[in-house]
Amino acid sequence: MVFALDDDIWLPEPDIAEEDGLLAIGGDLSIERLLLGYQNSIFPWYNEGDPIMWWSPSMRYILKPAQIHISHSMRKFFRKNNVTMEIGRDFEFAMHRCRTKREGETWITDEMEKAYSELHNVGYATDVQVFYDGQLAGGLYGVVIDKCFFGESMFTEIDNGSKCALIMLAKLLEKMEFYMIDCQFHTDHLESMGGEYMTRDEYCSALKVYALSLEKANLNGRYYIDSECDVQTV
Repeated sequence: MVFALDDDIWLPEPDIAEEDGLLAIGGDLSIERLLLGYQNSIFPWYNEGDPIMWWSPSMRYILKPAQIHISHSMRKFFRKNNVTMEIGRDFEFAMHRCRTKREGETWITDEMEKAYSELHNVGYATDVQVFYDGQLAGGLYGVVIDKCFFGESMFTEIDNGSKCALIMLAKLLEKMEFYMIDCQFHTDHLESMGGEYMTRDEYCSALKVYALSLEKANLNGRYYIDSECDVQTV
C-alpha cells in the first residue's frame, strides 16, 4: 500500500512498503520530515517533474567503517600521492557537482538541492572533497545523524577520486566510532570494499541505537592519510 502524504509531518511505518520499496508519495522535503525519514529507514527519491516519492527497500547495503577493505592497489596509490580530504568545505558545490556529473540521469532536482542545503545549514548534512596535490579529485555528500552517515551521491574528477573520498571518510568515521555508512544499494565496487547487506528489520534496529538521538556530529576539517592508511588531521 502506498500512502499519500499531506502537510502534517509524518511517514508510514517502513515495513508496509511495496515490494519495490515504495512507501509514500507527496508531502514535502522539510528538515523535520527528512530527519524523521532517515531515522526510520525512509528516504526521498524521484525524478524531476514527479511528485516526491518516499522509499524503504527491504534490503539495504552498508559499509561498517571499522571493516572497510583497502585494496593493495589503493594502499600503493595513497603512498605515492599527496591525497588530502576536506569535510565541510562547500556543501552546495559538492551536491551540485554530483548532479552535473550525472546530467540526464540524476534524482538531484532543484527542490532536492534546496532541501539538503537547508539540512546542511542546521548541521545534519555535509560534503567530503578529496584533493591530489591541491587539485580537486572527487567527493561525495550525505546526511549525518549521531553515529550514522547516510551517503547520497559521489562525483569523480580524477581517477580514484570518489574512491579515495569514501575510504578516507570511512577511516575517519572509524576513529569517531560511527556504526555505518549507508550506501542504500549494492555495487560491485562497494562489495569489494567490504560492503554488506542488512534486512530492513536489522537496519531499523540499528537506527534505534545509532541514530536515535539526533545528535550532531562535527566532521569538519582537513585531513591526510598516512603510510598505514590512517587518517590524520592536517
